[in-house]
Amino acid sequence: MTAKLSDKATGQTLVPAGSEEAANHKRSEYWFDFNQAIPGGQRLILGAAGWITFVLVWHITSQMDLAPERLYPGPVAVFSALQELFIEQSFLSDVMASLTRILVSFSIALVIALPLGILMGSFARVDAVLNPLMGAWRYLPAPAFIPLLLMWLGTGDTQKIALLLMGVVFFLIIMLADVTRQTPKVLIETAKTLGGGRRIILWTVLFRHSLPGYVDTCRQMLAVSWTYLVIAEIVAATDGIGAMMMRARRFVHVDDIMAGIVTIGVLGLLLDTVFRLIYRKSFPYLGRGHS
Repeated sequence: MTAKLSDKATGQTLVPAGSEEAANHKRSEYWFDFNQAIPGGQRLILGAAGWITFVLVWHITSQMDLAPERLYPGPVAVFSALQELFIEQSFLSDVMASLTRILVSFSIALVIALPLGILMGSFARVDAVLNPLMGAWRYLPAPAFIPLLLMWLGTGDTQKIALLLMGVVFFLIIMLADVTRQTPKVLIETAKTLGGGRRIILWTVLFRHSLPGYVDTCRQMLAVSWTYLVIAEIVAATDGIGAMMMRARRFVHVDDIMAGIVTIGVLGLLLDTVFRLIYRKSFPYLGRGHS
């Protein structure tokens, strides 16, 4: 039996090198070392391994007769359907319609949320007035407003963009305010000591210090926008990924529905990657682990 030694300074158990326990300990450290930085190539390989495992499990379960093939198609059938959608059914126009709605609605949400979030995070009395209101609106489900939006705005793009906007704007305001609020008070006090006015402190200290957090918050909330997309497009929509999925439902084309789900996931992943690249290029001093 291998003897174990205890390091009194750190309280850790020391395992002799070359033993089986040392090998197990090394494997454990490989997977479960806190905040360990890993090379970009290794990160890419591990990410690909996760996707390959998911597709393999999907393929295996689709071959186990757990459900009729028509209701639970495997990855080969779904990717074949996706190829057919792009080649024969002008699916690209549906993708562009959905992407436009997401980007327009999120841009409007950001224009509204950024100034309000900065003001709420900077000034306690402004926060005291707005936080209860914004906090309450966060708990109202956006789909509950579909009947009102249909009566007020009709069935066109305006109604869909408004629904996507309502799904994220109140969360975005609160989250941007929280990011602003995390600015160290010593920076604000130093700026005041040097004669900086409110406008200078807002722009030079609060905004610039919080900018990395703003970018990361936008990345996270853009993912929430995608979760509302199908809901926005199932009501009287003639184009968009959600509309295609509803057409497929009428004819029980589950492979087309799952192809739409895959498309949303890929588009979301691509936008998330773009935000991560912007973050790393704009704020290299923060390191990879912050986003």
